[in-house]
Amino acid sequence: MTDPLLLHQDSVVVDTHNDLILLVDHFDRREQPDHFGQFWLPELRAGGVDVQVLPICIEDQFQSEGALRRTLLLIERIHELGAEYSDDVAVCLTGAEVDAATSSGRIALVIALEGAHAIGQDPQLVRTLARVGVRVISMAHYARTFLADGSGLDSTSRSRLTPEGITALHEMEELGIVFDISHLGIGGVEDVLSLATRPFLATHSACLGITDSHRNLGDEQLKAIAELGGVIGVAAAVPFFIDAKSPTAERVVDHIERIIDVAGIDHVGLGPDIIDDYYQHVFGGWVGAPTNGVEYERAEIVRPSDFPRITEVMVRRGFREADIRKILGENVLRVLRDVMGVPAR
Repeated sequence: MTDPLLLHQDSVVVDTHNDLILLVDHFDRREQPDHFGQFWLPELRAGGVDVQVLPICIEDQFQSEGALRRTLLLIERIHELGAEYSDDVAVCLTGAEVDAATSSGRIALVIALEGAHAIGQDPQLVRTLARVGVRVISMAHYARTFLADGSGLDSTSRSRLTPEGITALHEMEELGIVFDISHLGIGGVEDVLSLATRPFLATHSACLGITDSHRNLGDEQLKAIAELGGVIGVAAAVPFFIDAKSPTAERVVDHIERIIDVAGIDHVGLGPDIIDDYYQHVFGGWVGAPTNGVEYERAEIVRPSDFPRITEVMVRRGFREADIRKILGENVLRVLRDVMGVPAR
């Protein structure tokens, strides 16, 4: 039997969603600027993470007047981390740079926007944000932006992309920015699936067929993402997306298997949505979205150091080694190499 830990350590592990920069900023403001080096870097190493997508999520108090300023400040902080910890991490703009970083033993950092509040009603700012290093963008969070509605509004609007949203999607494809469909409402998902010409990611989603949440994707959506060459990152660290009553590594692999059955082995990855520590430190627990008053158990996958548990379950269930490597990172790497920083022809 394959040793799960050795296989995990030997694989390229890509995490498509960790909100760590919010906690870094939280401790920066409390005169603890070494939080990344003290806490996150050891966690990433313990989890075998080789590529880390870093989303910038804009808190309610910065929407929408302060969104651009807040976004740029957090982007600058990521670049500062890249310079300060240059022996361990590298901010990457292309798939080739990701490969170079991982080959040198460094963790490749990819800057992302969760919600794109900074763009406002001006799609031309997609180009500005690309210039400062953004390489993955989603158009909405839970609520409404000038580009699209988030899935939290599905019960009231099911709105499609706005004209600005359609323009922004075309800008992303032209520039080589990877589109992120997670959080987008039903109507927006339909628009993206009909308009997209390049592979994209659902950086942190799960299966509606297993867990009934507006944040999860239905089988037809999973199939359509796969047909475009995309990859769905399973949001292993959020109980409400996996199974509020039993958010275990076993249940995470249930979602992985469902995506494989529906979309194929080449279209599933890991997008755990690491944010538990932020909620605990800042709010004393999960508050507001996405709990919606639902009772829940703490997820088994909370931090990067927990990732090997997912590999252990896959090995126990008899996954082929080559397939485990695809799930852990190779599938997402394919999208990054094909799209990130590669302008559309």
